[in-house]
Order: sequence, then C-alpha cells, then structure tokens
Amino acid sequence: TAPRLAAAVEPKPSPAPAGAAAPAAKGAEGSVPLAPPDKQSVLGKAPATVPKKVGWAVVGLGELALGEIIPAFRECKLAQPVALVSGHRDKAKQTAEAIGVSADAIYSYEDFDRIKDNPKIDVVYIVLPNSMHAEYTIKALKAGKHVFCEKPMAASVAEGEQMIAAAKQAGRKLGIAYRLHYEPMTQKVKEMCVKKTHGAVKVISCTNGQDTKPPNIRLSRELAGGPAQDIGIYCFNAARFFTGEEPVEVSAFATQPANDPRFREVPESIVFTLRFPSGVLAHCDCSFRSVDTKRFHILCEKAEIEMNKAFAYRGLRLFVTDEDKREEITVRAVNQFTMEMDDFSRCVLDNRAPLTPGEEGVADMKVLAAIEESIKSGRPVKM
Repeated sequence: TAPRLAAAVEPKPSPAPAGAAAPAAKGAEGSVPLAPPDKQSVLGKAPATVPKKVGWAVVGLGELALGEIIPAFRECKLAQPVALVSGHRDKAKQTAEAIGVSADAIYSYEDFDRIKDNPKIDVVYIVLPNSMHAEYTIKALKAGKHVFCEKPMAASVAEGEQMIAAAKQAGRKLGIAYRLHYEPMTQKVKEMCVKKTHGAVKVISCTNGQDTKPPNIRLSRELAGGPAQDIGIYCFNAARFFTGEEPVEVSAFATQPANDPRFREVPESIVFTLRFPSGVLAHCDCSFRSVDTKRFHILCEKAEIEMNKAFAYRGLRLFVTDEDKREEITVRAVNQFTMEMDDFSRCVLDNRAPLTPGEEGVADMKVLAAIEESIKSGRPVKM
C-alpha cells in the first residue's frame, strides 16, 4: 500500500504552456514540490484519544492519605484528585495548593454534604477512622457519588450491610480498598493456588506485626481499632483470597497486658485459626507490640509458597521451594494505590462491578465478629 499512498500524494505535472522551457529532468532543481498538495492521504496514525479522568475526593488527610494515596495519583491514568475533606483547614489548604486542587473544593465534615453540588467529584475515597466509615460512606452515596472505602469497611457487620444497601439505593458503586487484590505478585500466588501449580493447598500461615506507639487511632476501641481490625485483616483476607472459600469455623485467643496502658482498650496480640470447607487450615497472628513482620507461607502438596514483606506497600518478595530448590519468582512492581484507584475509575467509566466490592468487606466483617466472639467465649465459633 505504501507506493499507492505515495503516488496519491505526489502532484501530477501540468502541461507546459506554449513556448515555455521543457521541464527539468528528474532530480534537477525545481522537480521536488515545495508546497504540500491540497488533498493529502493520512500516512500515520491519528493521536490516541486522551482517556477521561475520574474526579476523586479524598476524605481524611491522615498519614495514609498524605503519605501514600495522594502521591499515588501522580501515576494514575484514570483517576485525579479534585477535592479534599478534612477537619484541619490549614492542612487541607496546603495540600490542595501542592496538588492543584481548587480552594473552593476543600470541605469540612460539617459541610460535607455540599459535595453533591460539585460535578467534578465522581468518587469519594473514605480514609477515616474505622468508626466513621459507614457514616461518611452513606452520606457520600446519598450525595450521588461512588465510594471507595478503606478497610475494614465498617465497625460491624450491620454497618457494612447498611453501606451496601445505601449503594444499591443510590445506584452507585461501592468498593473496598483491598489493594493487594490489585498487586501482580499477590495475584500470581492466587493463580498458583487456583491452578494447583504445586498441588492442592493444605495449610496457610500468616503473620502481621508491628510496634504501635500512642497516640494512635488503632489503639482506640471507640474508633473501632485493634490489631485484628488493622493488620490481622490482611491475614484472614489473604486466606480467603487464596482459597476462594469462606471459613466454616474460627478459633481465636488474645493477650491484653495490664502493665501496658496503650492496650487498656484493645488487645496487644491475637492468634486465630480458620477452617475452610475444603479442609484447608489457616493459622494467623497479629500484634501491636512486635518487630515489624509481614509474611505468609502456603504449604502445598508439592512445594511451599512464601512471601516476605507480604502486605507491605513495596518490597514484596515471592519464593517457591520444593524438595530440590528454592526459586524466587519475580513479578513487576507496581504502586498498589495507583492500581486500585485506576481500576475503580475504570469501573465507573465502563459501568462494571468493582473487583473488591462491599460484599468482600462484609465477608471480612463476619470473620472479625467471629474472632471477637471466640476471644470472649473461649470456644470455636461456627460460621
């Protein structure tokens, strides 16, 4: 096709008027046209269409929002920050100036309902203490906005179900920020478990520990804090994710030392076991008073799958060990927050269901409730 296109572009010579000099030989001066023809063929691709970006309002400007979520917008292709909600006007104003958000798109919790009048806001990202998730999710849905909410989605199963009902009533989408569901290395582990690459999964063990210093919302019972809610949720969500099943029984034990005042409202450490219908067992532990540890280990019929720095924002490493060798599996690193925000934005643009919907959050809330019940009763809890 190239010669045909070139011929179409090249102008045909006009007959020379009588008495005019003969046209120059090919290659001589004047034989090359200096101006393009009136009609030209398209020889290259037209510029790609710039994708529409979805406008996000970030609610709560704490450590997670300022340190991870807002910076992640820089790498987003489909999501952009257009509004901020905070109880600290000065902090919000400084943040808005830094990321190009208009001063009139800064809201407080008292005038939160005004977001309904801002057409630039498509999605509201709830990054508040756990006890406030349901209230502001439902308010945002009633304002006609889609909602992406941090985990745990609520303080109770009942609140989670109310959030789902509000989303359905408003005709808006509700997603829960399980960022690791969007992370390629974790997805690779899921694939190995589903395909039984190393045989059937038998036992899963997960550990998530850190040293939590006061003051911290995670240490407040009133704000729905606690190690199971904050970091233990990664463990049992991973077990549910890798098995593709819901547990049928939960057993849990907790320690709450009287000599450490930071644990006067929530436990210091929790150990719990989940039993799944297929027979898979998951034993997990989480602590607010330990060395920083994030890992999981999956025992299969033919090999072990393990990830260190599991549950972390970055630095994840994946290994598979069989009887003969230990191999590191490398997968491209991504910004997990960018991935989840772009994916939810695509859901809004294409009107499809979120990868991690409200129902995923409620399933975890049911496990949390069973853990708390088992701790209080000292007995296993049937699910």
